[in-house]
Amino acid sequence: MPLELENIQGTVLRNRPMPYFGSYLVFSIEDPKSAYALIERLIPHITSAADWNAPAENAWINIVFTHEGLKRLCLPKEILDGFPIEFKQGMAARKSFLGDLGPSDPENWNLPHGGTGFHIGLFVMAGTEVLREEKIRIGQKAIAELPGVKTICRLEVGVPPTLREHFGYTDGLSRPFIEGEGGSPLPGQEKPYKAGEFLLGYIDETGNLATGPGPEEFWKNGTYISIRKIYQKVHLFREFLKQHGQTRDEQEFVAAKMMGRWRSGCPLSLSPEKDNFELARDPMRNNDFNYLHDDPDGKKTPLGSHIRRVNPRDGLEGTSTNSRIHKLLRRGAAYGPLLPENATEDDGVDRGIVVAFVNANPGRQFEFVQSQWVNDGDFISQGQKTDPIIGRRDLSNDYTYPAKPIRKHIMGLPDFTVTKGGEHVFLPGINGLKWLVSQSKDLFNN
Repeated sequence: MPLELENIQGTVLRNRPMPYFGSYLVFSIEDPKSAYALIERLIPHITSAADWNAPAENAWINIVFTHEGLKRLCLPKEILDGFPIEFKQGMAARKSFLGDLGPSDPENWNLPHGGTGFHIGLFVMAGTEVLREEKIRIGQKAIAELPGVKTICRLEVGVPPTLREHFGYTDGLSRPFIEGEGGSPLPGQEKPYKAGEFLLGYIDETGNLATGPGPEEFWKNGTYISIRKIYQKVHLFREFLKQHGQTRDEQEFVAAKMMGRWRSGCPLSLSPEKDNFELARDPMRNNDFNYLHDDPDGKKTPLGSHIRRVNPRDGLEGTSTNSRIHKLLRRGAAYGPLLPENATEDDGVDRGIVVAFVNANPGRQFEFVQSQWVNDGDFISQGQKTDPIIGRRDLSNDYTYPAKPIRKHIMGLPDFTVTKGGEHVFLPGINGLKWLVSQSKDLFNN
């Protein structure tokens, strides 16, 4: 069943330019009439996925809502109550389950969430800063003379000049191939995933139709995005590598064993002993690997490494876990300036990554992966051991991987990251946005 690309907001499928320049703009709603006016003004400018593989314009704008935002739009109670519990409660309320405790507690977040004014969000992405600002001006013009909607946050994101995220890893090399998107999967994209894992209105991996509350025209071609703002302690990560590797090559080896890829992007599965920059740059090879037959024990890519946790591929076949129902479509973008290359101390600047996880079922997709695969090791028979890059350290602070002549056991693993924001948002289809506006006509005419 082909996807209705013209009704799907573009951020779900669109290939990002390289480099790219983006912004997250967050708005609060004080008056529903103003908010509906904003939505109506923006609809002609919302970019669809109709030309996602070869866009005519190298920039796009998309819109999302928190549950509190939809409530402030005065949607009927039966619709508001019909959303998934994760979306209704909001990510801040689910901090204990997700492990957002201590420094990561929502009390310390600097990105607004549904309980602190995040009601509407605009995602802007572009191939140049000029194009980004042009799209932002569209939003500024739309909000003009609408006193009931206020801009409360703007966060610039993109890819650093190094074309790597702040810890030095090449990002964005793996993406699921979705049934109906058109074209053919690249090597390593696995068997195509059912569209209902990422979009409402389509069959999912359980064989059921992924649906939402209210009339079909409201939720079809929509989805949920689970947003995380992650502060990265770059100076601490650099110091850690120096402590566990006497030479640059040894440090790079430790970094690769923690991630599952060399920092160039080259997978350990295909080059376990040394980095291969040519392979890393080849899209026909850099994601073409699995674990079940070639590396079941994690001798190449450790079982507890980051990429093997968040994307087990075929590594869990034969177990009670069906990894295909927990798949995420991940969109990551860095924020903040680079820490100078030779700096070894914290300069106090906020820098890190904002990750948008596209999932049609945030409970069994994002929240499952975060709570069970990132912050628990039972599924790989590692007890309470957590992700070495982003996992909780109050549960476990050690990491082990196979090595010769004996395995490597790292104790005292520090917190390399801190959660600085998060929220589950709803991204309607374009017809869903039009349905919202049509509802407002009835609302304000009565």
